[in-house]
Amino acid sequence: MECHVYYEGDDDPKKCTARRLERFDRAILHRSMRAVPYGVVLNPHAEQALSPADADDALDTLVALDCSWESAEQAAFSMSGVHRALPFLVAANPINYGRPFRLTTVEALAAALRIFGHEEAAGDLLEPFRWGETFLTLNEEPLRRYAGCADSSEVVGVQEEYLVDEDT
Repeated sequence: MECHVYYEGDDDPKKCTARRLERFDRAILHRSMRAVPYGVVLNPHAEQALSPADADDALDTLVALDCSWESAEQAAFSMSGVHRALPFLVAANPINYGRPFRLTTVEALAAALRIFGHEEAAGDLLEPFRWGETFLTLNEEPLRRYAGCADSSEVVGVQEEYLVDEDT
């Protein structure tokens, strides 16, 4: 599965996971939204959760938006594709470690690959990051459970169990 990133360029270049993915030939960066191919777009504002059922819609293409969390508004995700939100996961990156839903671009792409059942590809994507394996370890159980779901509604049901645990 090919990983594509629409790159805004508003993050610190030294901490930008999308640029590192490009450097290691693990993702294709696009600086024009029109250049981004059709596929499954990882969008935190999407109304439907990503599930294994979406793998067919991906057309072997996953798309993420790389921008700062402050500018990650709905308008930024106006690209074509099947928009899906990632379910509850915890960040392992040094800036947002332990914070739910605050994933880097590489964490988001790796999570989607893992949910689609591409475990090896998820690990390969995270390999250039010293904390990459930690992301998969921290989220091992939820990623395994999400990957076993039939559709988005099942993913949301599993996610609710983690959200209840977070609130207590």
